[in-house]
Amino acid sequence: MNPDTHHDEDLVEGVRRFVERDILGKVQALEASDTYPNHLIGSLAELGLFGAAVPPAYGGLGVNIPTYARIMEELAYGWTALNCYLNSHFSASSMLARYGTDQQKERFLPRMATGELRVAIALTEPNGGSDLQAIRTRATRGPDGQWQLNGSKIFITNGGSSGAVIVLTRTGEGKKGFSLFMLEKGLPGFSVGGRAKTMAHRHVDVTELNFDTVVLSDAELIGGVPGEGLQQMLDAIETGRIAMGATAVGLARSALRSAIDYAAARQSFGQVIGQHQAIQGLLADMGAKTLAARTLVQEAAAVKARGGRADMVAGMAKLFAGEVCAEVALNCVRIHGGSGYVSDFPAERYYREAPYFVLVEGSNEIQKTIIARRLLAGDGQAIGL
Repeated sequence: MNPDTHHDEDLVEGVRRFVERDILGKVQALEASDTYPNHLIGSLAELGLFGAAVPPAYGGLGVNIPTYARIMEELAYGWTALNCYLNSHFSASSMLARYGTDQQKERFLPRMATGELRVAIALTEPNGGSDLQAIRTRATRGPDGQWQLNGSKIFITNGGSSGAVIVLTRTGEGKKGFSLFMLEKGLPGFSVGGRAKTMAHRHVDVTELNFDTVVLSDAELIGGVPGEGLQQMLDAIETGRIAMGATAVGLARSALRSAIDYAAARQSFGQVIGQHQAIQGLLADMGAKTLAARTLVQEAAAVKARGGRADMVAGMAKLFAGEVCAEVALNCVRIHGGSGYVSDFPAERYYREAPYFVLVEGSNEIQKTIIARRLLAGDGQAIGL
């Protein structure tokens, strides 16, 4: 085992211990609390996870994508809200590390590594979800050379609690007509709107962001050159979809564990329900599909880490893991019976959280379109075609 591999294993094991010590057995109380879990944000910072994608030169861990996927899986096994605090920040860090100017890296990455500066990503708009090319937020250059940003974004995870946000906006026309800007809170014209009342993840703020003639300079334009934003964002989205797949696997694992424990304890017709063939069939399918989803996510992470084009395999991982998660969560409720429908048992929470992984980072319907187009274009190497 080389030193880097050993370090990665230690990091994953540290996350696993944190989940066992501070999360498992406490999620029901956390869910019931109306208090924002600042102490857990602090724990994630102490573990160095806000710096997972930040290069060591800027104070981060610089982990590879397969290791990050394993971290996200372990966190989700405890509570998927934790992943919501990290995923967009990781994507923002990776974009800045890869595409940012030297000045932008020095300005932002050290604070992002410690968690002092947490960053959200603003893509979705009222008139466009998974179709990024339909966005209407626009930045135009004024006579003084400064940019003026106008528009709004919705459903922005950590939109209120983050200290900065990366915004995808139009700066021209066509595929080269998009750019990314990094905005810190407090700029005139930049405001946080209403918070969405979501089915799950009630401790994660999902908000509107509004931009009313926000004045920006090229110092806030990622990479310093307009027109590169769509490609920069699509690169990060591949990583985000892998992370979302890993999170779905973690939730599926947790639901499977809960179902097994309940099936081994609950009795009906004179025996534990795990001895009934119908329950055994559900458990077998849940276990096999969860393992298959984990394997596919790790394969996608390996492809991304090698630097190859990963949109198809990342889409496959996110699609399959999201669907498996939804199925496993539903079957967990079935195995619990009426107990699965009340919040005293975690099965109810799994069922509320699972749809998130079908919808976010590009809906699963969009993933199918991406996968099919790549297959038709001859991109079948990842599956041996």
